[in-house]
Amino acid sequence: MRVDVVWWDLARSHQTVESLEKDLRDGSVEPWHEVKGLRLKLWIADRERGRWGAVMWWDSDVPADQQLPPNRAAELIGYAPDHRAGFDVAAVAEGIDSLGLAFYAGPSVPAQALERR
Repeated sequence: MRVDVVWWDLARSHQTVESLEKDLRDGSVEPWHEVKGLRLKLWIADRERGRWGAVMWWDSDVPADQQLPPNRAAELIGYAPDHRAGFDVAAVAEGIDSLGLAFYAGPSVPAQALERR
């Protein structure tokens, strides 16, 4: 597995975190649902420092023959990411919420399950 992290410093762009979030709501997320080998894509924002980016978690390296959706952030921001890094995934831990509804508080949940939260 592999993770790619990219981000832009928005100081040189007319875009803001708010305008880029609006673009996500307007449909920029949907094309990524169909990308083979992509486990997860997170769009990340740092309002205080004016940064915007993405984290992409892949099954392996991005397939060379795969056409990715347009990089809307680069198009809107007007330049390539200021920072780009790739990492091999050494381990994964999911939060307790990923265990399912049986672990949510309710009449049928044993007390010891709630103590682990």
